[in-house]
Amino acid sequence: MTSSGQSLGRLSVIGVGLIGGSVAGALKQAGVVDSVLGCGRNASNLDKARELGLIDSWTHDPVEAASAADIVLLAAPVSAVIDLLPLMREGLRPDAILTDASSVKVDIVSAARAGLGARLSRFVPGHPVAGSEKGGAEAARVDLYRDHWTILTPLEETDLDALDRVERLWRETGARVRCMNEGTHDRVLGMISHLPHLVAYALMAQLDAQSDPEDCKALAAGGFYDISRIASSDPVMWRDISLHNRPILRQLIREYQGLLSQLESLVCAGDGERLETWFTRAREVRSTIRELRPRQDSGRA
Repeated sequence: MTSSGQSLGRLSVIGVGLIGGSVAGALKQAGVVDSVLGCGRNASNLDKARELGLIDSWTHDPVEAASAADIVLLAAPVSAVIDLLPLMREGLRPDAILTDASSVKVDIVSAARAGLGARLSRFVPGHPVAGSEKGGAEAARVDLYRDHWTILTPLEETDLDALDRVERLWRETGARVRCMNEGTHDRVLGMISHLPHLVAYALMAQLDAQSDPEDCKALAAGGFYDISRIASSDPVMWRDISLHNRPILRQLIREYQGLLSQLESLVCAGDGERLETWFTRAREVRSTIRELRPRQDSGRA
């Protein structure tokens, strides 16, 4: 049970992939939900989720999933979540709670204000800052969120009861919870998650354009694997994230291009002293990140 000794009730997870499946599995393992109903388009994925014990039953109908739940988690790509929000207004019971796991928050909040109507006060936007390049129910892990941040971006209209229950939901997965506004979320995550994914995709495109790409692939070692791992992430999900955080990403890409231009100038000028200063400072910044992280072994975002 939760710290208050109460069950979180019936959970519906719309989008039973890595993110949604891991939430469902963690809450079932903790024994804090009465049942979990999965919802999605792919019957084989939903069958796999049930086989793995992540969900108890499933449906293709999001309105049915919403009407059957005390808490509904939207764990689909951003564009799908935006399309689902008006359906949640139709399906949610008055006392039910709606939350999401989208990696972009400004556009989600805007869509919620437009689409949820009287249900808006029961919506708690969220984003677990953990993940993997793998996807689908088969990739779900009950420990995915343990010791990792989940960010909530409650609205002025959000009921405190709804916020409290969503906070408890994430804490039961092992996550640490932090609240911020949606604009701050999109700026911070643009820097630490969205831009790095674009860089990884660009690096793969650059490799593919080389005159000897197969030799590059054959000789790639640890450093290249580290920086390129996230290019294996779901293209649909990252298409949506990129499009829905455009203003922030435009600024960050331009800043990054400027820094690459500085490096180009130093390399071309043969300025070893300034290059070493650059690299030393980068290493110092990297070491502070490692010191702040609770662990580095899993749950990579």
